[in-house]
Amino acid sequence: MPDAPPHPEPFTARTSPAELEDLRARLRATRWPDAPEDAGWSLGTDLAHHRELVAHWADGFDWPAQEAALARFPRYRVRLGGLGIHYAHVRADAKAGPVLPLILSHGWPDSFWRYSKVIPLLTDPGAHGADPADAFDVVVPDMPGYGYSDAPTGPPLDSIAVAGLWAELMGVLGYDRFGAAGGDIGSHVSRYLALDHPDRIVAVHRTDAGVPFFAGDRAELSPEERAWFDNAAAWGAAEGAYAAMHRTKPQTAAFGLMDSPAGLAAWIVEKMRAWSDSDGHVERSFTKDEILTNVTLYWLTGTIGSSMRMYGANAAIPPAQLARRVEVPSGFSLFPGDIVRPPRAWLERTANVVHVTEPPRGGHFAAFEEPELYAEELRAFFRPYRPPALD
Repeated sequence: MPDAPPHPEPFTARTSPAELEDLRARLRATRWPDAPEDAGWSLGTDLAHHRELVAHWADGFDWPAQEAALARFPRYRVRLGGLGIHYAHVRADAKAGPVLPLILSHGWPDSFWRYSKVIPLLTDPGAHGADPADAFDVVVPDMPGYGYSDAPTGPPLDSIAVAGLWAELMGVLGYDRFGAAGGDIGSHVSRYLALDHPDRIVAVHRTDAGVPFFAGDRAELSPEERAWFDNAAAWGAAEGAYAAMHRTKPQTAAFGLMDSPAGLAAWIVEKMRAWSDSDGHVERSFTKDEILTNVTLYWLTGTIGSSMRMYGANAAIPPAQLARRVEVPSGFSLFPGDIVRPPRAWLERTANVVHVTEPPRGGHFAAFEEPELYAEELRAFFRPYRPPALD
C-alpha cells in the first residue's frame, strides 16, 4: 500500500512541574567558574551578569506564562522525510483579501521563537497601523533538530535538504507558490528554496548573504568585496571558535550543555549579546525573560547537540552548490548590528537583486529585536509579488 499523505496534527507543548523543578534544582546547584578581575565579556560570558541571569531563571522566571504566550499561535506537527516537523501556521486576517503565503526560516541559536513577535504584524497588519492589503499567511517551522521538531537519528540534514522539506511542507498546506525569508542558517535554507524550487518561490528575502565563498581569482572581485572577505576572515578568527566546535566536535560540547542549564545559557546568551544591536548590553535588545524563553526552549527540548550538528552538515555542502546564483527576485535587509554585512557588489554577483535596504536599528535577530522594522521590510519587499500577480 502507498504511504498515507502527510497529515498535520495540532500541537501544544506542556511542561510538567517535575521538569521545571529539576531545572530549578540544577540552576541552584550551579558550580561557578572563576574569572579574572574585570574580565567582563572579553573572554566570553560575563560571570557577574550570568549569576544574575541564572538567579532570575531559578526563582523569578515564569516559564508556564511564556509557554502559554507561545501557545497563542496555531501550532502543528507533521511527518516529513521520516521526521516530525513542528511549525506555527497563522493565517491572515479574513478581511485581508488575497494574501501571499510566506515561510520564515530561523537560525542558531534559536527556533520558531525568533519570529514570535513579528507574526501578528505580518498576519494582521491593519491591526498594527499598516495596510491590511499587506497581510501574509505565515508558516514558521522549527528546523530538524531544533525546538519541537525531531532530530535526525542518522546524519544531520544540511540546508539543501531542509529547503526540500519546507517545499514539501508548503505543498501539504496547499501553497503552490509562496515567498521565503530568513536569516543565519535560515538565509541558507531560503536561498536553496529559491535555487531548487524557483517555480514555486515568487521572491526571497534575506538578512545576510551567508559565509562568503568564491572559487575564482580574487582579483576579479571589487575592492569592497575583497575587504568583505578579509573582514569575514578576521571575524572568524576572533569570534568563530563556537562554529569550529559545532562543525567538528559538537558532541563533546553537548555533554556539558545538556547537563548544565547555566552552561547552556552561557553558550547562547554570549551570542545573543554579541550578534544583536545591543552595544554590548544584551538587555537593550532582549529582556531577561526573552533571553530565558529562548534558552528554556533548548533546555526542555534537549536540542542543543542536534542543533549544533547542522553546522557540520552545511560545511560539507559541495562548492558547486555554494557557487550557484539565485535568479529568483531577491531582497536583502542589512541590519547595522548584524555579523559582517556584505557589500552590494557581492549581493548582485550572487543573486538577482531587486531590493537592498539598510534599516537604522537591529542585528542578527532583527525579527525579534525590531519586529516593526522587520515587518515593514517584508511588506515593502514582497508587495510587487502579491496576488493576483501569482496567477
